[in-house]
Amino acid sequence: MKKFQVITLFPDMLSGVFGSSMLWKAQKDGFVELSTINLRDFGLGPRKQVDDTPYGGGDGMLLMIEPLWRAVEYAKLQDATAKVLLMTPRGEQWKQALAQDYSEADHGYIFICGRYEGVDERILELVDEQISVGDYVLTGGELPAMTIIDSIVRLLPGVLGGETSAEIESFSDGKTLEFPQYTRPEVFHDLSVPSVLLSGNHGEIAKWRDEHSLTS
Repeated sequence: MKKFQVITLFPDMLSGVFGSSMLWKAQKDGFVELSTINLRDFGLGPRKQVDDTPYGGGDGMLLMIEPLWRAVEYAKLQDATAKVLLMTPRGEQWKQALAQDYSEADHGYIFICGRYEGVDERILELVDEQISVGDYVLTGGELPAMTIIDSIVRLLPGVLGGETSAEIESFSDGKTLEFPQYTRPEVFHDLSVPSVLLSGNHGEIAKWRDEHSLTS
């Protein structure tokens, strides 16, 4: 069973996603274990402080090193071999090939979700990989973490049910986007399903799908 632990100030953001659809079923069927670690539990003092102003000046607040460090140490106690991933715009761009590699690895993952203006740089001493989901800025790392977890879990053998489901979808070969798809009714507002898809000729259908797949 592959374990995913997410260090976050907002565990409620993830609970709905983890308790729905494919991710919920993957947990129920014993393929994965998904959990959140509330960074606030490792905060300092009676107010459980987790952030402070940056040395040298600047706008905003940084997540402090001590609560982050303690949270990662706690996560490591749950899964000693897990790799630590920091969600950050300056990280490696997440792609389908990485999702495939991560799904095949024999260890779990600990996600650090940044907030505010980022994290104390010293936490990188505990980080194995820095990951970005795109060249844009988000309020925190929770949405990237959920995106990455979803893309990994769906590739685990048995999770999707059909063994070929994950293989034929968009980006599975790193080059081709998914072909157009249709379902009932055959005609809607004068919009018709391509006749070849109704023909039953699997060779022609495969050819049509190949011709109508976009190349990235």
